[in-house]
Amino acid sequence: MTGQQSILVVEDEASIASFVALYLKNAGYAVRTVSTGQGALTQLASEPPALVILDLNLPDIDGVEVCRRIRKGSDVPILMLTARDEDVDKIIGLEVGADDYLTKPFNPRELVARVKTILRRAAPERRRDEGEEITHGDLVINAGKREVHVGDEEIQLAPKEFDLLWELLDHRGLVLTRDQLLERVWGYTFAGDTRTVDVHVRQVRRKLGDASPIVTVWGVGYKVASEKTSAPAA
Repeated sequence: MTGQQSILVVEDEASIASFVALYLKNAGYAVRTVSTGQGALTQLASEPPALVILDLNLPDIDGVEVCRRIRKGSDVPILMLTARDEDVDKIIGLEVGADDYLTKPFNPRELVARVKTILRRAAPERRRDEGEEITHGDLVINAGKREVHVGDEEIQLAPKEFDLLWELLDHRGLVLTRDQLLERVWGYTFAGDTRTVDVHVRQVRRKLGDASPIVTVWGVGYKVASEKTSAPAA
């Protein structure tokens, strides 16, 4: 692969797959395309890519189910494509661990920009020191191991859920706007869809339950509650 980062495009519409592949190849990536969910899982098992672009609507296995299966054994970044501009599709995709989504039709330059950003944020140099840890009440988050514990129980967070929680805890006492979180966690220096942030916050809260420290600051963004104050679920 001559050092190129490999991207797996999972898309059953040949015209879109070739269109996406062309732009990614021109941007310097090695691209493989498959048209089915099973094909994607087979490729991931044999030669894991640096990133997966995954269509929501596939002929055999639903894209959400493919994403769910990938997440059982891999933290590979996943960018989901959806043909319908419906919040439910986006939210379902993000809830099973996708890093972000794009709605068709999309600007190919934006797709390449998203891919570059996601890969940059997933690079090994972003991994923090093995021993770096933040404690908040019963919640313990370890950066090196990328583990989250509430008491003795380990909580499984998707990659971006982990990064979001760490960013908020690392800036406790400060209110971070949705745009700031998009830039800090997703790396977007352009206007992104802030619903991505809201969906991930909701997922972190659901998984952590009463141990969630995230508080909504209405009209602004999110912050971490003091350790003595339980965070409202709103």
